Amino acid sequence: MVLGAPLRDLGEVPERAGAVKPSHIARDGSVAMVDVSGKRVTSRSARAQAVVRMKPSVERALRAAALPKGDAFVSAQIAGIMAAKQTAALIPLTHPLPLSSVEVRFEWSGSGVLHVEAEARTTARTGVEMEAMVAASIAALTIYDMSKALDKGITIESVRLLEKTGGKSGTFRLRSSRTRSR
Repeated sequence: MVLGAPLRDLGEVPERAGAVKPSHIARDGSVAMVDVSGKRVTSRSARAQAVVRMKPSVERALRAAALPKGDAFVSAQIAGIMAAKQTAALIPLTHPLPLSSVEVRFEWSGSGVLHVEAEARTTARTGVEMEAMVAASIAALTIYDMSKALDKGITIESVRLLEKTGGKSGTFRLRSSRTRSR
């Protein structure tokens, strides 16, 4: 394969009436990073969440900071923040962003259910949804890693965007009975 060539020979990609052109696919079928140079620089934020389910005994050890590897919450906060800063290196075709802030928070709901919430902010030409989702995901994975000595059956689920603000598409808020109010 030639560097920069399409992954497969699609010839000319036909135009279909009413079809939306994929934003990351060039006419020749190759992938391309979206050109955001014409977009306005605006203040943007995003909140994302991951849910971690575990046995009540693991919850007790987490709450007491009594895990064999130490305080999982501090490690998970640092991991989530570091991951958000590396999003463009992890997710193909995302733009590197100058992050203004990244926060990672934790909230218990029910027995053995931990909500990991990440919030990212920037002033840029594109949004920070992926940075918030990467932060929540990696923080949740860090909770798993720090706790797996007590239970390898811990699950991570429902990684999702809760809210985004700014940009051309405006504000989005997930409508759900289990999102933290601000």
